[in-house]
Amino acid sequence: MISIAIDAMGGDFGEKPIIEGVIEALKEKPFNAILVGDSKILKPLIPKDFEQYIRYEEACEVFSMDENATEALKRKDTTIYKAIELVKNGKAKAVVSAGHSGASMSLATLRLGRLKGILRPAIATLMPNVVSKTLFLDVGANTDCKAEHLFQFAIMGDIYTKELMKISKPRLALLSNGEEECKGNELTKEAHQMMKQIPNFIGNAEGRDIFNGEIDILICDGFNGNVILKACEGAATAIFQILKKEIRQSIFAKIGALMMKPCFKKLKKHMDWQEYGGAPLLGVNGCVIISHGKSDARAIKNAIFQAINFEKSNINTLIENELEKYNA
Repeated sequence: MISIAIDAMGGDFGEKPIIEGVIEALKEKPFNAILVGDSKILKPLIPKDFEQYIRYEEACEVFSMDENATEALKRKDTTIYKAIELVKNGKAKAVVSAGHSGASMSLATLRLGRLKGILRPAIATLMPNVVSKTLFLDVGANTDCKAEHLFQFAIMGDIYTKELMKISKPRLALLSNGEEECKGNELTKEAHQMMKQIPNFIGNAEGRDIFNGEIDILICDGFNGNVILKACEGAATAIFQILKKEIRQSIFAKIGALMMKPCFKKLKKHMDWQEYGGAPLLGVNGCVIISHGKSDARAIKNAIFQAINFEKSNINTLIENELEKYNA
């Protein structure tokens, strides 16, 4: 069985939702969970029926959210450092962490290393669209990018979509302020020309195209990607809050809402980021899934399944091979 290193104490809400997520995942699919943290705190949370799947890696410190990611390499007793080291030393195949995302990225890049030919790793996340999902990257690993970085993000996103989302010919687009080839800043114009080499590249796309189902992959730098991601999270939350407020103010709206309850449930599930669990850090020599700090048990469970599916694939080798074709 595959071994997954779990940063068991790194999330905003401590160890409880993380352990609950591990148990929920084990109920559906057996794997070896290596819980990184204080075993004296973690062991009492594990039901006896699941003890056979659990091992512990002692770590006495948690890298807090307000610390600078540049300090992560010095903090060798933190849960995230030791979780990454388990993959580096071959004791685990993947890492799942809801802790400090900057620390996770820095440690993964520095301790695991980058894939051959990759200049910058990128965080990829799934965004809901009217048909299915759109893969969106980079959403925060690289605030400043060059055109060649965006080109490599495109290669990684293309391979990921084919292998894990099972889309044989994903429609790949570059985020810009207009669909025309002449639109964009110097970075996107240069990246556009480079991406023309990729068979699945369909040109520029605007922010609205994330949701309309007309593209499968959208590429941008990590600054714009993170701003868009946070804006979308806020917009989704606001829409549901406004909807609830309006429903409470009218008896007819309440009746209508009861009739529409199954549809509302499906809509909420489709838009809920916790359904996707976490975001893979593409381009590092291993599997690192970065979960939201506010992840509940369901999100952690889904992040673990992402890690298992990633590791079962041959995605990293395929990325290296594909990139080599363009560098030849």
